[in-house]
Amino acid sequence: MKPTLRILGIRGVPAAHGGFESFAEALSLHMVAEGWRVIVYCQEDGAGPVRDEAWCGIERVVIPVRVPGTAGTMVFDWLSIGHARAQHHAAQRRGEPDGLCLTLGYNTAVFCLRLKAAGMRNVINMDGIEWRRAKWGAVAKAWFWLNERAGCALGDHLVADHPEIAAHLATRTAASHITAIPYGAEAVVPRHDSEALLALSRLGLSSGGYATLIARPEPENSILEIVEAWSARRRGLLLAVLGRYDDGDAYHRHVRAAAGSEVRFLGAIYDRALVPQLRAHGRLYVHGHQVGGTNPSLVEALGAGNAVLAHDNRFNRWVAGPGAAYFRDVASLDAVLTSLLADPARIALMAEASCQRHAQAFTKRSVLGQHAALLRRWLPAAGSRKG
Repeated sequence: MKPTLRILGIRGVPAAHGGFESFAEALSLHMVAEGWRVIVYCQEDGAGPVRDEAWCGIERVVIPVRVPGTAGTMVFDWLSIGHARAQHHAAQRRGEPDGLCLTLGYNTAVFCLRLKAAGMRNVINMDGIEWRRAKWGAVAKAWFWLNERAGCALGDHLVADHPEIAAHLATRTAASHITAIPYGAEAVVPRHDSEALLALSRLGLSSGGYATLIARPEPENSILEIVEAWSARRRGLLLAVLGRYDDGDAYHRHVRAAAGSEVRFLGAIYDRALVPQLRAHGRLYVHGHQVGGTNPSLVEALGAGNAVLAHDNRFNRWVAGPGAAYFRDVASLDAVLTSLLADPARIALMAEASCQRHAQAFTKRSVLGQHAALLRRWLPAAGSRKG
């Protein structure tokens, strides 16, 4: 009988909502190819019964939720765990072996007490240090702080996406309880066929004539500082900014107001064929994330062979390595940009360093293989009975 993996904690597959969903999709397809039965819980807005669907060999359990926003996500997580428990108990009554849960994120980790009480084995990917993010208020920070500790206590094993995240978690639980595995990405090379170049042209871009900034428009991602520094003087290079900017958000308005004529806001682009080519044709990738572990967007930039200019912190330095360039604030970013854009040979060396760093640590095949090996180790032994 196939081993069973249940994936919880995300909005679902196929991916449409960010890095965790993209990772879950890639891992699910990999595990199906390895001979596993994979069940992914998928959130749907609206009302209706829970239903089962199939997608690329993956079993989707679709749970409609009428509550919007964060509260709706919490309702979805609660219902997903309840469904997983019911499936688990039904399998036990049939005499089938226990499966394994993989929970992505710890934002509702206290709910995992229900999995623990049912005797279900649960590996938790702990993501970043969510309670340190500037965007959250006091109540939200307290909730995430509590759930980080709950995840450390309730997970049978923890995955950290960065050595610094693993070190942080080791202050909460035993280091032997943690495995560090980063995100991975495919290597991408720029296509120069007419279709690819026309897609760039429609966005007002040309190959090598722009840099990319791909991030959620939040203060901790240094979007305003990057736009201000880019707009401080003529660069001779466009800055292509991807993301959804809402005029009703004060921070978003400030970013737009700071932009000079060489900054282009392209909106949110989710086309999975186009975005890698946008990266690959860019001359430079600017990464402003100040908090977190291994950011998928930075890994994808390495895979696309982008010269990387990143905010200077311990998370980004480990990912991008010594071949990247770094900045601390608007003034230092202005200076680094001015120097870099006058030195094409240095940009070429940085691009090569990105390719090497990607091949060294972040290929999708290697990362998925590491996850598969870990999940095999934590799969309950055949014949085990819990709960």
